[in-house]
Amino acid sequence: MAFDPADLNKKNIRLAGVVNDSITDGPGIRFTVFVQGCPHHCPHCQNPQTWDFDGGELVSAAELLADIEQNPLLGGVTFSGGEPLAQAEALLPLAEAVRQKGLGLAIYTGYTFERLLEMQDKAIMQLLALADTLVDGPFIMAERNLELNFRGSSNQRIIDLPQSLAAGKAIIDTSERWN
Repeated sequence: MAFDPADLNKKNIRLAGVVNDSITDGPGIRFTVFVQGCPHHCPHCQNPQTWDFDGGELVSAAELLADIEQNPLLGGVTFSGGEPLAQAEALLPLAEAVRQKGLGLAIYTGYTFERLLEMQDKAIMQLLALADTLVDGPFIMAERNLELNFRGSSNQRIIDLPQSLAAGKAIIDTSERWN
């Protein structure tokens, strides 16, 4: 997939908001993109305001990239939400630019890795191929665990995407940076 900077202005991303220097959405200092719109509606969701697919605001990937470039301390970017994979096609140019800049990319999703493979959605698979890490699964209040790093319930997994995509099955990231 060749990155074309012109793609940064082709599709808008429906955005709920951003955090310019998050330390809770993955290891290190991260720029977190909270997309707007989510089909999961998990009970006790921490971001129910992101559920409405018509809420938020439309922004270009170019605008988000300009914000990312303002922080030289960033070690990575995180796509969260809402459900980022509902906007996989719109997020692709930003993901490509993030990778070109040498930043890590993590994605939070309410889907499981297995379900994403079953969906066979080309844009989702392209987006996953650009990311390092997937935190998968819905938040489940009965499995809430405040001692877990970077996730809210014990059913959610931190998945090494390159290894998992190569193997065709979920491989848990056991690196110290995520655990």
